[in-house]
Amino acid sequence: MKFSTAEIKNKSFDGPFYFEQIVDVSELETLKNNDIKHIDPVQVKGMCTVDKDELIFSFSIIGKMILPCARTLVDVPYSFHFNVTEVFTTSEHIDEEDEENGVHQIFEETLDLKPYIKENIVLEAPYRVFSDEKGLEKGEGWAFYIEDEHQKEKQETIDPRLAKLQKLLNNDEEGKSNK
Repeated sequence: MKFSTAEIKNKSFDGPFYFEQIVDVSELETLKNNDIKHIDPVQVKGMCTVDKDELIFSFSIIGKMILPCARTLVDVPYSFHFNVTEVFTTSEHIDEEDEENGVHQIFEETLDLKPYIKENIVLEAPYRVFSDEKGLEKGEGWAFYIEDEHQKEKQETIDPRLAKLQKLLNNDEEGKSNK
């Protein structure tokens, strides 16, 4: 998603310059520092305004990715939609305040938004997601319980050592009711 700085300045002379594009960010699947297993091409749409030497891009990123479930590592589809503002400057010198505010300096005649799109997707990806699928509560040697369900199940289960005593008490009660 590349733009010429001259083109942006010409198109935004009378007002904001609007753009919309589908961007392939599948390189995110190969990065080692994130959990993204798969990501579809994302839709990027927004506008750019020019203020002196600054190009202010305000855009939204819409897409869908596959992340692993934090409990079971099953694939979980995750849809996202968030807004981003990136500020660029064509000025040769920027001060510390601009650097702290995240102003990016442009050294060439073209501006590529794709690295900033990928960076924001990685930053916005959730730390962990959980699958809604049923049937994933038990595995070989492990089980996942919700505390209330586990307590209820424990109360309903009779200790095998006491099962014979329970049976004896039931027989005794039946004998009394027959008399």
